[in-house]
Amino acid sequence: MLRGTTQILGIIGDPVTYSLSPVMHNAAFAELGVDYAYLPFRIAEVDLVQAVQGLGAIANVWGFNVTIPHKEAILPLLAKVTDIARAVGAVNTVKRCGEGWLGTNTDVAGFLAPLQSLHRDWSQTPALVLGSGGAAKAVVAGCLQLGCPMIHALGRDHKKMRRFHSQMTTQLRDFNLRVHTWQSVDNILEVVGLVVNATPLGMASQPESPLSLEQIKLLPQGAIAYDLIYTPRPTQFLQLAKQAGYEVIDGLEMLLYQGCAALEFWLEHPAPTDRMRHALIEALA
Repeated sequence: MLRGTTQILGIIGDPVTYSLSPVMHNAAFAELGVDYAYLPFRIAEVDLVQAVQGLGAIANVWGFNVTIPHKEAILPLLAKVTDIARAVGAVNTVKRCGEGWLGTNTDVAGFLAPLQSLHRDWSQTPALVLGSGGAAKAVVAGCLQLGCPMIHALGRDHKKMRRFHSQMTTQLRDFNLRVHTWQSVDNILEVVGLVVNATPLGMASQPESPLSLEQIKLLPQGAIAYDLIYTPRPTQFLQLAKQAGYEVIDGLEMLLYQGCAALEFWLEHPAPTDRMRHALIEALA
């Protein structure tokens, strides 16, 4: 029940219609017995400045998540940004601080969580990231934290990939990042042990796989296919990778663990991970 005392959290983006964050976080609040509610706010790109200012004027709005297309555009609108968000160049979680809004990035922690549980020697695992948006930046930062010796990033547009390389190497520094256009994909697949889809390809509106079965089979034995998309579940990409005998990780895990990290950032309380996972699986079913 919403009251005058209820603290409001939410997600801003466009679109937000199909976001599962409200399901996950409201289940967590019920489990913890706290007076919080989580709402989706559809905010167009042209309205971002006005929206952030407006949310700041509502005293019981405590914070919000940030999704496409605002993760990078919101940076100059914040009073403070954590080191990880500044390094990635993208913010996905915001809360109030004394001077205004404080932004961080929990996508990196969310991306890393299922990989860290595998206890692999990541120093022997080159990675390939498909995409160059805000999610791809978080993945590159995560692969750097894992200790991957080489990180490849792949996109369609040569100029965009050069800009991506410049941004990432300026922000993160001192690591091996190579950028490529799609024509190079076959050669790269042969030498990487982790391939991550950080593109929209595979979503319900674009259900095709970013890689064909023949391309996936170029991966070395023991490689991992990771898709940040969680609906449909599994995506075509992960179906093909599993068919080819590779270990797969879907976007539900990243969604869950970035949500847990966001909740702990807001409430300074451990997240009820099992309850949040159950709520997400139930919603997808």
